Amino acid sequence: MLFFAGRTYGATNASQEYAFTLSPPLPEMPPSFWEQYGTWIVLGLVAALVLALIAWSLLRPKPPPAPPIEVQVRARLAALRSRPEDGNTLSEASRCVRLYLQTAFHLPAEELTTTEFIAALNTSEEPGTELAQKAAEFLQTCDERKFGPGEPAGFGAVDRALELVELGEARRRQLRQAAENPPTPIQE
Repeated sequence: MLFFAGRTYGATNASQEYAFTLSPPLPEMPPSFWEQYGTWIVLGLVAALVLALIAWSLLRPKPPPAPPIEVQVRARLAALRSRPEDGNTLSEASRCVRLYLQTAFHLPAEELTTTEFIAALNTSEEPGTELAQKAAEFLQTCDERKFGPGEPAGFGAVDRALELVELGEARRRQLRQAAENPPTPIQE
């Protein structure tokens, strides 16, 4: 026992310089890979993702341009030819004519009643009086047949709508020619 007590006393009363200096059992661990490079890796991945999104948006195929309004309206009216002339067919034919006139002659795009639409058509100079009168007659006839009593009798709504589109295209050609060849002023 004295043997152990002497050893303990000798170990505890060793040199004072070693008594207060504590050192870790192992040297300090260096920072891990993710602590050193994690921020740069995340920033690189974000930059690669941004570049990939930019490349995708620039290289993806663009949607084809919409066909001209006259082509769209003719296609919709051609699909109506095989249907019986009922209220739905009359509604769709008059809707096609309205859409064509609104787009081709820059009429107000909001939903208007037939009376309001005819007034807007008559106040605009682009369609001309002949087209405005025929379109007004067509739209009023469609409304009378749609909302009148009994079954609407056929009056060739789709064919008349196609005629209005042809008349509108003739008017647009006339307006384009007038814009390309302005009248020369008379010099005195």
